[in-house]
Amino acid sequence: MTISVIVELHARPGRRAELNTFLETMVAEHGPSQSGFLGSRRYEVVDDPDILVEIAEWESAEARQAHMEKAAATGAYAPLTEMLAAPVGATVMRPLR
Repeated sequence: MTISVIVELHARPGRRAELNTFLETMVAEHGPSQSGFLGSRRYEVVDDPDILVEIAEWESAEARQAHMEKAAATGAYAPLTEMLAAPVGATVMRPLR
């Protein structure tokens, strides 16, 4: 069953554009090769210029989990630590039956 993931990223003050560029590059370079990744879209938070929200679609929770484990093992998201002011928040959802 497909899932949606809401990811909230709090950039360090003034680094949202850099964070967005990093994410765009990651999705463009690696998204198409990620098994189970269906796509994503990023949003800016109107009342806070340092927050980005991404909504990603995955074929399954297992596909996303496999991606996250691989990303952790390879350090793919390591550059984020310098750009983020807080830990990444993620809410994994599936449609009601």
